[in-house]
Amino acid sequence: MSTIQNYIAGEWRAASSGETFASLNPATEAVIAHAAKSTRDDVEAAVAAAKAAFKGWRLTPAPRRGEILFRVAEILRDRKEDLSRLMTMEMGKVLTEARGDVQEAIDMAYYMGGEGRRLLGYTAPVEMPNKFGMALREPSGVVALVTPWNFPVAVPSWKMLPALVAGNTVIWKPSEETPAMSAAFVQVFIDAGLPPGVLNLVLGAGDVGGALITHPDVRVVSFTGSTATGLSVYQQAAGQGKKVSLEMGGKNAIIVMDDANLELAVQAITWSAFGTTGQRCTATSRLIVHRDVHNQLVEALVEKGRALRVGDGLDPDVEVGPLVNMKALTKVESYMGVAQAEGVRAVLGGARSAMPHGYFFQPTLLDHVSPEMRVAREEIFGPVLSIIEVGSLDEAVEVNNSVIYGLSSSIFTENVNAAFRAIRDLATGIVYINHGTTGAEIQFPFGGTRGTGNGMREAGQTALDGFTEWKSVYVDYSGRLQRAQIDTDAVLNG
Repeated sequence: MSTIQNYIAGEWRAASSGETFASLNPATEAVIAHAAKSTRDDVEAAVAAAKAAFKGWRLTPAPRRGEILFRVAEILRDRKEDLSRLMTMEMGKVLTEARGDVQEAIDMAYYMGGEGRRLLGYTAPVEMPNKFGMALREPSGVVALVTPWNFPVAVPSWKMLPALVAGNTVIWKPSEETPAMSAAFVQVFIDAGLPPGVLNLVLGAGDVGGALITHPDVRVVSFTGSTATGLSVYQQAAGQGKKVSLEMGGKNAIIVMDDANLELAVQAITWSAFGTTGQRCTATSRLIVHRDVHNQLVEALVEKGRALRVGDGLDPDVEVGPLVNMKALTKVESYMGVAQAEGVRAVLGGARSAMPHGYFFQPTLLDHVSPEMRVAREEIFGPVLSIIEVGSLDEAVEVNNSVIYGLSSSIFTENVNAAFRAIRDLATGIVYINHGTTGAEIQFPFGGTRGTGNGMREAGQTALDGFTEWKSVYVDYSGRLQRAQIDTDAVLNG
């Protein structure tokens, strides 16, 4: 058992308070590690380190910054199995999913390493003769990242890698559920040759994140978490004129039409609803199914769900791991009471799994749910799928769009016209055709609309937008002062 420390200004340091907190294995409830319980003083030290390092890092040629990220990718590739096992032990997802989590960071590191030789601006014609104009990207400065536990490597990589390649310095406050995983990820950057102070790690609870996002020297805040917390972050940071990127809650749906390939749909629904124990922002928590195939589809899902093996994610035969902690388990269980009060019955699951240790809940299907019910509208964040019956594509789209969230949606249909109508009308940032709601790739923008996000996007080339400022440059090489000659009459007269 180890004590995980903060990483500030190129050094591993204990918290200024001297206090620690425990990280538990959610499958066994055993202590994985103790971690630094930071205070505002640790935040101050991290911001000072990042501010000092920014002067040199912004002047490091972008291709050199990209080469460091390329080395990050190679080290992650070499340590993938060890990192994946640590992730499973600390936050619970099954080992195959943990490997996918690390792979996303590998992919993003290679991708953003390449951006070091692009970071594209543009040129455009200007109005006057002998004059040149261009627009350039510049780094924003000190960046604060606040990330969740459910993707403890992938989500930070979506933020950290574009921020670094653009020339920013970073302070990372990860979830208190995954301190060991976070420290192991930071060690990869150290071993890749990232200069001291460019990346800083501050561990602790929500008060640490609050001190970080309101610090006057932090120019950008990137947050992933619940909608309620995200909106609070937005208010605090925007009030100081900071740039803020939010990735918040979801209530994602799969639509299954009467002409769908049901065998394909069953596989996708099961994985999207119960993969990562339903603890993905893109997890499917609503199934909107055409009445003509409702009974057949539900019967197949019940059969598939009963066969799922629940247990410790390190077991290669396990398909559904534990929830992250007792608080999450209690929350999911409380929604079974909500469903019962709303007149909904569970056709599968609906209770804790019979395990001697750990935070396990059975894969659960709630049938005959109405769109206005709480279980159909609120984010449960567990292995619970609410089934809603509809009679047409128009009704399905209306139900999909009726919640406050707008991250991911999916439709299963063999009708190309219906597919393209869904692409046009589903009010989410991500749309899948004949695929589940999970599985986004790093080369495309990731993010949601409405209650899920504030318009910023992660991944792809759009990831740079949150961490750069545009500078427009005009060069007059005429050798004399020019005055714009505009024929006002000609403009007015067309």
